[in-house]
Amino acid sequence: MVMPVLVAVVAALIWGLMAACARIECVDAARAGARAVARSEPHGAVLRAARGAAPSGARVVVSREGDLVRVRVAAELPGIGRLTVRVDGEAVALAEDTV
Repeated sequence: MVMPVLVAVVAALIWGLMAACARIECVDAARAGARAVARSEPHGAVLRAARGAAPSGARVVVSREGDLVRVRVAAELPGIGRLTVRVDGEAVALAEDTV
């Protein structure tokens, strides 16, 4: 009786750790993309920088709001049934061409 409960608890802990790691990867990818946009790099280079640090299958959205550039990275974390969760990260930087 104890073994199935122990296995379920360990599986939940591993899934939670995977979700936390994916969230950190999304934030890091958004930061890399925001730095690239702020340096006025081409759009393709920005996407490569963000996707290189993002979890596989992540979506990258780049936008500009006045002097600020914003990069959002979102990824679906696989799970069983309703345990599928979306993690995301966002970074904002001041465009260097405005300074």
